[in-house]
Amino acid sequence: MRAHLSSQDRRTYRTRNKLRAVNTQKAGLIETRPRLSVHRTNKQIYAQIIDDVKGVTLAAASSMDQELGLKKGSDKAAAAQVGKLVAQRALKAGVKKVQFDRGSYLYHGRVKSVAEGAREGGLDF
Repeated sequence: MRAHLSSQDRRTYRTRNKLRAVNTQKAGLIETRPRLSVHRTNKQIYAQIIDDVKGVTLAAASSMDQELGLKKGSDKAAAAQVGKLVAQRALKAGVKKVQFDRGSYLYHGRVKSVAEGAREGGLDF
């Protein structure tokens, strides 16, 4: 039995699902490939491999990971290391080919460094 949702909650779910579908089509994402999503803040950078068909995160890495031991997470060197780490974790999870999703960020600076690091780490895109 389904839980009763308010009309506002139903509208929110419906709207989010439509936006997710439209954004996936706009980005030209291939359904069979997971996507490498990049998020950056002023202090940190995050990367994750997402399977949109199943709706799960397969691998993730950030500049805050203790494994990297970074003192500063806001430079291009840190971004490249995050790219290599997410690639290593993706390969361990059995993912070789991905679709790069830069979001609303320009392919420049730290976002570009994550992509280059992931390519060096063995991901194809």
